[in-house]
Amino acid sequence: MGLALSDSEGRLATPLEVLERSGSEAQDHAAIAAVAAERQVEVVVVGLPISLDGTMGRAARAARAEVGRLAAAVGVPVETCDERLSTAEADRRLRLGEVKGSRRRQVVDMAAAAVILQSWLAARRDTTPP
Repeated sequence: MGLALSDSEGRLATPLEVLERSGSEAQDHAAIAAVAAERQVEVVVVGLPISLDGTMGRAARAARAEVGRLAAAVGVPVETCDERLSTAEADRRLRLGEVKGSRRRQVVDMAAAAVILQSWLAARRDTTPP
């Protein structure tokens, strides 16, 4: 699971780390909650794997179902953001930055998390009145 954070003004998302899934949703949520508490996170944003055609497939429905359970574990609001093509975009950015093959595979999830968070931040700015 890739993690990213934004600056305090909510303008720029940066990759943070990758948490390996443990096989236990409760343990995974506890790990996310620990990072959220340590970093004083106000909102957790989860990538929603919407199908390329815009429909909510099985993965997106499962992610939506998990959001409520994650919110209970982290104690802050959890919102979703369309993650379509985020991994492809992250991989493209890493290639442009000349990050080599094996290293790129290690960091692509957290880079994708930053792409998702940046998209969420931009959408939030676009809908927030001045």
